[in-house]
Amino acid sequence: MGIHVVIQAADFDVSHEYQTLGNSDEPYGAIVTFVGLVRDFSDQSLQAIELECYESMAQKSLESIAETAYDRFDVSQLSVIHRTGRLLVSDQIVFVGVTAKHRRSAFDCANFVMDFLKTEAPFWKKEITTTDEHWVEMKESDSARRRIWE
Repeated sequence: MGIHVVIQAADFDVSHEYQTLGNSDEPYGAIVTFVGLVRDFSDQSLQAIELECYESMAQKSLESIAETAYDRFDVSQLSVIHRTGRLLVSDQIVFVGVTAKHRRSAFDCANFVMDFLKTEAPFWKKEITTTDEHWVEMKESDSARRRIWE
């Protein structure tokens, strides 16, 4: 399997993705998964988000991030799924799954992918609340997390 990167509107099945990671001939001693959800931490009541991207550009960006992480952390497999379209609170947005010989490499790889995805991947997010709609700017905290890896 190696690296698997998908951008899709459809939801994903975490159990299926976990089993796919586990059905490898590559040696591993750890499987780490992360699922990002739509969350409501706004002052206004969040109804939904809309995620947009220029798909070929976003695909290349995610593949580049995944390839860098795969090489840097000596992992066996890396899977990244990112959704687009209209998503409701508690819907799944992103899946990162990693197999590696050791847990530290798997955890570090997953964290690296998420930190770079949030700052480098060209996705645009619009929050839809009970009172308005607005595009979300990148947070300084996300940029700070990304700089840790430099």
